[in-house]
Amino acid sequence: MQIEPATLEDARGIAEVHVASWQRAYQNILPEQYLADLSIERREKMWREALEKQLPQLLVARSENRTVGFVAFGASRDDGAKPGSAEIWAVYLLPEVWSQGVGRMLWQAALERMVAEGFNTVSLWVISTNERAIRFYLDAGFVPEPGSLKEFELGGVLLKEIRYVFSCPGQGLSERPHSDQRPVQPQSEDDPRHGADH
Repeated sequence: MQIEPATLEDARGIAEVHVASWQRAYQNILPEQYLADLSIERREKMWREALEKQLPQLLVARSENRTVGFVAFGASRDDGAKPGSAEIWAVYLLPEVWSQGVGRMLWQAALERMVAEGFNTVSLWVISTNERAIRFYLDAGFVPEPGSLKEFELGGVLLKEIRYVFSCPGQGLSERPHSDQRPVQPQSEDDPRHGADH
């Protein structure tokens, strides 16, 4: 397994991972038809644009020259986020490689880069019923932020998400932004957030 910075040529593979992971991970959370209608082409366009802008940063996991997972990360997008606050935008893997340590490899590689860039905390938002993702983040050292529960609608379903925070080595959590400073953002299938699947 290789972890490498993503290139424009990876946009299609990233999109395929993204859709396959959503269709498996959210099969009991989002409507079946909504998941069936997810478009690899739309997500390929979204990730190609992200790669062109180099925002967020993207790392991919490759196995035998095939993209099997990715992590997207960068500075926190929350309103009021202080300098030094990073965010995991997304971590997704093909279902066939779940529970094989690939998600942990991607997380560790992203963390190394965030620490090297001077970030001292890392946050993320995860759907409250995405138990697999929550287990992964708790195992990685993230902690839920009290009072951070938010609601949003996706695919005609009202969902809740929780903010989790990780303190980078040698850093404390006292400088993290408050959860009530999060901006109101539209949710759509093109939003890469909503948690990790490993």
